[in-house]
Amino acid sequence: MQSYLVGGAVRDQLLELPVKDRDWVVVGATPAQMLAQGFQQVGSDFPVFLHPESKEEYALARIERKAGKGYKGFVCDASADVSLEDDLLRRDLTINAIAQDAHGNYIDPYGGLADIEARILRHVSDAFVEDPLRVLRVARFAARYASLGFQVAPETMALMRSMADSGELDTLVAERVWQELHKALCSARPDIFISTLREAGALKTVLPEVDALFGVPQTEQYHPEVDTGVHLLMVLQQAAALDLSPAARYACLLHDLGKGTTPKSEWPRHIGHERRSARLADSVSKRLKVPADFARLAALVGEWHLHSHRALELNAKSLLRLFQRLDCFRRPEWLKEFVLACKADARGRKGFEQRDYPQADYLMSALQSCARVEVADLQKQGLTGLALGEAISAERLKRLQQFIQQHRENTNA
Repeated sequence: MQSYLVGGAVRDQLLELPVKDRDWVVVGATPAQMLAQGFQQVGSDFPVFLHPESKEEYALARIERKAGKGYKGFVCDASADVSLEDDLLRRDLTINAIAQDAHGNYIDPYGGLADIEARILRHVSDAFVEDPLRVLRVARFAARYASLGFQVAPETMALMRSMADSGELDTLVAERVWQELHKALCSARPDIFISTLREAGALKTVLPEVDALFGVPQTEQYHPEVDTGVHLLMVLQQAAALDLSPAARYACLLHDLGKGTTPKSEWPRHIGHERRSARLADSVSKRLKVPADFARLAALVGEWHLHSHRALELNAKSLLRLFQRLDCFRRPEWLKEFVLACKADARGRKGFEQRDYPQADYLMSALQSCARVEVADLQKQGLTGLALGEAISAERLKRLQQFIQQHRENTNA
């Protein structure tokens, strides 16, 4: 019975990156032997155990055989005679199929060390095609390690295309798609995740609403990059550069979906795309079962991002309406998330990457100017219910008018 460090811990250690989780594979053991040593069994699909002290995961070496469609269609063999090489063979990429023994020696039967040196994401075996989730995983690794120069091997990309063409990706469940998407959005290059899926022909299955943006033109005056899909990739780059929250990055991904449904006869204009974007964002969020806050922010950014871009031109009524729709008076933190996503959108254009976005500070200051209304003073006047609400809105409107006037005077001084 021997234990080996495997997977991401070995890979990131070799890449001199921080190691977050350490996973182990155990060769030559049975579940009974693991339990006898104090390990706690978790999971029902195959034998995985938690170490009695470190709580790190120890999985029995196993072989997986395809027995049905989808990523769940596997039969697992975790008997004591499964070798380390057998276990590593079932893994997705060679860089994830390296093990390290207790003495620090690397066991690398499938060329992972060479591929780390060459910065190549390459599948371990043709069994790669048996798990459709691997298409998303490779795209995520491409996004995560793009800054290190990693690229998908041509033969692996060919397999990914064949998987996309086969219809296997249709079997992916929403929770797994969202899990991979969330991790990719949090990476240094979320745009690479989208472009890799598109190159593999998988984006049209996983996120058809996003795929529909590529090839759709925009007015060159405002979008020198023209192509809406290219704009989206640039926005995602900005979202990472600005270190946006995961929810704001998700909003950036979906902010322009409505442009993918504009009739060709109306190109390159996209009148009314904001509301269409919000509706499509809601549809995507429901399909992928994303967290409620993610879904809400994505819909708000889709519908109101042009208001942010035109913030300095808006009158007091329009500003108040924007703040009310964003629910900023109850949750002021929403405005920061919103304006940062809009900033990424504004900068995600050819030649605009370093432009200032004064609208962000302007909107934050405008909200601050009208957020605190002394409700108690209004209640002393006998106002309640609807009348009280109208009085609060009137006071906020008055303060916004004063804020706008003061801002213009300062600007023209």
